[in-house]
Amino acid sequence: MMSSFEYLLLVLAGIGAGFLNVVAGGGSMLTLPLLIFLGLPPAMANGTNRIAILWQNVFAINKFRRAGIIDYPYSIYLGLAAIPGAVLGGFLAVDIRGELFTRILSIIMLAVGLMIVFGSARKPISIHTGGEKRSPWVGILIFFLIGIYGGFIHAGVGFIIIFVLDRLHHYPMVRINSIKVIVAFVYTLAVVMVFIYNDLIQWRYGLTLAVGTSLGGWLGSLFSIKKGDKWIKALLLVTIVVLSVKLWFYY
Repeated sequence: MMSSFEYLLLVLAGIGAGFLNVVAGGGSMLTLPLLIFLGLPPAMANGTNRIAILWQNVFAINKFRRAGIIDYPYSIYLGLAAIPGAVLGGFLAVDIRGELFTRILSIIMLAVGLMIVFGSARKPISIHTGGEKRSPWVGILIFFLIGIYGGFIHAGVGFIIIFVLDRLHHYPMVRINSIKVIVAFVYTLAVVMVFIYNDLIQWRYGLTLAVGTSLGGWLGSLFSIKKGDKWIKALLLVTIVVLSVKLWFYY
């Protein structure tokens, strides 16, 4: 039976994670260790966390849609392309811990974040800027591979999606975030089925966490729309540095 403190802890962590996941990424670096700390085996913590991710993206998508910042059908194509990889990654998700893995992930996160923040000289004039047109097949292939990682652990996948969309199309960060939440929703829906099949979801924890991530996702999408690229990039850099240090020394 969950205590009132555990309920509160999960909701507050969910708010922070949902906000980070929509604006930048890395929110699962908060929720996965917490779920494990509360007694869930790593594989079950991984599956339980997906319920919160799913609902967070529902609220974020709705906010972006109401603001008119949505990219159909391209975002759907990318999400569908990620599903086969995500299902494969989900079945491979047995152990999400390990010092070597987390240290490698911290280096990748930091490198990707620095390239996003400092590596592009573009200056989009509006959040609706079209960006550059590329063959959709390039994105589809890349997102199949992203799906494998996202299905396996999800943590930090937002940084990878931001980097890929920035390099492929030079979209404004707000538009990238709107695509990111749709892609994550589509492939997470498939991965949830994998974890349900393997009985690796603690529903009470997952739904409680989802309350927080839903609110955090809504706040994150609002922040993206109101603040634009400058503030998103600043928060992105701070988030990556903090989470990378945490992974390297303390995870």
